[in-house]
Amino acid sequence: MKIGIMGAGAIARVMARTILALNRPDIELYAIASRSKDRADVFAFEFNVPKSYGSYTQLVCDENVDLVYIATPHSEHYANTILCIDHKKAALVEKAFTANHEQALDLIHRARKANVLITEAIWTRYMPSRALIAKALEDGLIGKVKAINANLCYPIDKKERVIKPELAGGALLDIGIYPLNFALMFFGHEIKHLEGFCVKHTTGVDFIDNIAIEFSDGKTASLYANACVASDRMGYIYGSEGYIAVTNINNPEKIEVFNKDHERVSEIKIPKQVTGYEYQLIECKDCLDRDLIECPSMTHKQTLEVMQIMDNLRRIYGVTYPFENK
Repeated sequence: MKIGIMGAGAIARVMARTILALNRPDIELYAIASRSKDRADVFAFEFNVPKSYGSYTQLVCDENVDLVYIATPHSEHYANTILCIDHKKAALVEKAFTANHEQALDLIHRARKANVLITEAIWTRYMPSRALIAKALEDGLIGKVKAINANLCYPIDKKERVIKPELAGGALLDIGIYPLNFALMFFGHEIKHLEGFCVKHTTGVDFIDNIAIEFSDGKTASLYANACVASDRMGYIYGSEGYIAVTNINNPEKIEVFNKDHERVSEIKIPKQVTGYEYQLIECKDCLDRDLIECPSMTHKQTLEVMQIMDNLRRIYGVTYPFENK
């Protein structure tokens, strides 16, 4: 599987390092594309990428590219993915998949019609830690599960992609999507009630998000994201007999089980990884080999449901992007 990366920013560099360190002959870093040829060339030199392109169209026109990893701002995912679909290129699209549900639905319709694989690069959905936590819950290690509390905060308030409404900025799509997915992965997508409030940046995007969810079966989730501060990035799953503590919900580093007397009874070992990005690549390779057009770890239906939840939250917040008003 020859991979072309669209966009040459920080997250693209993480993916490039991942592919190289993975060191699998069947997963190859083949091409880089940027709107600046000079920037693409610098990236290609840094990571020894065979092909360097100064436009995204050149990348998707390369017949050797099997999968395009889209690492551009949220506002560009829709157009970039259409370009891939129109040229029959599978696409691994960075979270958030699109800026809103309408765009996501259109992309999935297009991909299904063209019989092209597209999937969202929400890496936590693909990690082994997801299955390990799910099994601990199924095995009843903490009794009857009742609630989740999760947060993710980074001081990223100077980054353009977060500040600017025209880039679909804000905390929700950038980091709030992680505590949201953390809750949905283990409690499902059947939501009875959704509430939230935010503190906005001067540009109008959400910068501090508080989210409360009641699920159809009575479970609850309290979620927090903040683009101005650092936090412990913890996730807690509470049950009748104890709780599970997950250090760094963005990329789990430790999974601990406590009883109801707050005594640690076990730690669930997480397999050693390259960066955590590799699991989505491996699943894409498997899906391409099997002629699938969606990934089991993050189905099209699940992506659409997450996008709808975030649309509903932004509606509650009163946050819209300029291109949505056209």
